[in-house]
Order: sequence, then structure tokens, then C-alpha cells
Amino acid sequence: MNKTKTVHRWTILAASTIVLLCTGAIYAFSVLAGPLSASKGWSMPDIMLAFTINSAIAPIPMILGGFFTDRGWAKWSITIGGLMFGLGFFLSGLATSTGMLYATYGVLAGLGQGLAYSGCLSNTIKLFPDKKGLASGIITAGMGGAAIIAAPVANFLINQQDAAHAFRILGLAYMVIIAIASFFIKAAPANYQPAGWVPPVQAGGHFVNKNWLDMMKTPQFYLIFFMLFTGAFSGLMIASNASLIGQQMFKLSATTAAFYVSLYSLSNCLGRIVWGTVSDKIGRNQTLNIIFGVIVVAFLLLITLSSTVGFALGIIILGLCFGGVMGVFPPIVIENYGPKNQGVNYGIIFCGYSIAAFFGPKVAANMATANNGDFTKAFYVAIVIAVVGLGLNLLYSALKKRAVTVAKA
Repeated sequence: MNKTKTVHRWTILAASTIVLLCTGAIYAFSVLAGPLSASKGWSMPDIMLAFTINSAIAPIPMILGGFFTDRGWAKWSITIGGLMFGLGFFLSGLATSTGMLYATYGVLAGLGQGLAYSGCLSNTIKLFPDKKGLASGIITAGMGGAAIIAAPVANFLINQQDAAHAFRILGLAYMVIIAIASFFIKAAPANYQPAGWVPPVQAGGHFVNKNWLDMMKTPQFYLIFFMLFTGAFSGLMIASNASLIGQQMFKLSATTAAFYVSLYSLSNCLGRIVWGTVSDKIGRNQTLNIIFGVIVVAFLLLITLSSTVGFALGIIILGLCFGGVMGVFPPIVIENYGPKNQGVNYGIIFCGYSIAAFFGPKVAANMATANNGDFTKAFYVAIVIAVVGLGLNLLYSALKKRAVTVAKA
């Protein structure tokens, strides 16, 4: 049966990307946090805890969404998750206490976002066995680039009334958009192959699907897990502190610094597509070698150049590299453990990202506070982490080559 007659994979990719352009609005929270604090009288640390809760629970819905997707329920995971996110956003606009904000934005929106993201990513990549890097790059670009749209829209709505108004309007809009997009999303058929594509012969002559238990018995799992941690560390460090770095180290105004935050988001978005496509051409390991090396160069630019040009170059390069990391790792997982259990397998490996999300921003903030707003020492830590990531990738490459040699023997 020719699957291309029944599966319109590019339509599914587009619809899934639209869903993530909604759920990715979590990364525009900094635009809403300040005005919410001003209107409600809540402290910024109390409000930011909602974002921390949202990020901390990410592995739970990622794995759960992966479980649903691997059983052919991707459409429901995406639709239910997306609507939960929109509802959480809307109810955040009705919050009368920080506790309610934690329940709506932190828990409800966080669970919904993870379910939708896992479903969109795992389902879509199964439809593009011939272009895994490109598909992963486009779908994750929706998540990474959402703030480019959400931030100015939220700011406009805040100026109209207040942050609560912005939450309510955006939440309603997201629920409508996601409901419409869900009509165009279908589950990927098992072992889907596009017309005219011949799958490459795997070592040993066949492709092995491993479940999460079998995955965790392989040494590659631990290398991939910690490689994702090292790759995401620097990007999350910059994402959470870009405005402060610009103002405190490069003496930019708050308005100018905000522009560079948007520039970082745009670079992050483009990096997912660019590096994903590159990885399809030269391989995932070679791509990661370049990414880790370029991360080191970018931080050296931030350390040695005190001009706005140095800040701009550093921000753009690090954004591109962070996006690349997020676009390259889903194909790495599917190539090692097969498409059948990709949802759950990637959800477990994604815990490496969550650990980086906890430590990266915190390390940078603590070191900057201890050094009067200077992030230089934090940059050196990020360089060391990137070098460790490069070393892990070289070890992973050697392990892969040995496995191929053994399989051919």
C-alpha cells in the first residue's frame, strides 16, 4: 500500500508546528511576569516560581505523551495537551493568589504543554524517516520561536488592560487555534516509509526497536543523556539571563536588551532548522562536534569583546547552537532505538534537558550575584561544560563505530 496517498505528512507537520507555536508561549512568561507583579502586588520570586514549576514537571507529560503517541494516540495527546495548555493560560488570568497561579500556569499549562510537545515531535519524526533532522528542526522551531510572536502580542494586550487580560485573551486564542489545527493531525502509521525512499541498511542487517528498559541497558543511553544536558546547559543559561547580561555587562538599555532577547529567540528558532538539515547531510555526530566547538567560541567572544558587537555575535551564535541541540537529539534517539518507542524513549532522555534547565540558569544567576553582575565566571563554567559535551560526543562516536565493526564481523 502506498502510504503517501493516505498520509499527508507535510500537512501534519504544518499543523503540529502551529500547535507548538501556541504552547511555546511559555517562553514569553518574562513579558507577563513584571506587569502581573505590578497589578497583583505579588513578588517577582513568587511569580517566577510558577515558571519553575512549569519547567520542573516537563518530564512527566513528555513520557506520558510519548506513551500515548507510541500506541497511535498522537492526535489525542496533542489535542488534549494543547487544550489543557490554553485552559491553563486562560485560568491564569483569573488567578487571585500565587497558589492558583501555580496550579494553572505551573501545573495545568505545564502538563498540557509537555503532552502536546511530545505528541507533535514524536509523531512527526516518524513520518520523516528520510528527513529526520529537517522534520525535527521545523517542529521544534515552532516551540523555540513562539515567543517571537507571543511577546509583542502579550505586550499589546497588557497595554490595553493588564497582564490578567493578556492571559485570558491568549488562552482563548490558543484553544481555538489548537482545536482547528488538530483536525489536520493524524497518527503516523507503523513503519511508515514515503514513496521512493529505501531505508538504509542498519548494522546487523535490520533495524532494532528497543523499549525504554532495553534502552537504559545500553551505554549509548547514558552518553546521549549527558550530551543533551551539556548541549542544553549553555543555551538555557543565556535564555534566562540574556537581558541581564546585556544590561549589566554590556551597558545596554532595558529596551535594547529586550531586542536582543528577541534576536536570541529568532536565532534559536532558525538554528533548529539549519542544524537539523545539516545533520541530515553530514551526520549527527559531526554536527554536534561543530556545535560544541562553536559554543566555546561564542562564550570566548562574550568574555573578550566588551562591545555591543561582541554581545550580538555571542547571542546569535549561542541561539543558533541551542536550537541545533534541540533539533539534533530527537533523530539521534530514533536512530539508536528505533521509531516504535520513540515517544517514551525521548521523553526519558529529555530529563537531561530538565536537569540543565534547573542548573544552567541558577549557576549563572548565583555567580553573577557574587560578582556584582558580572557573568564572566559563569561563561567559563559553560565553556567547561561544552568541552565535556564534545568529549562525550567523541566517545559516543567511537562506541558507535565499534558496534558497527562488531555487527559486521
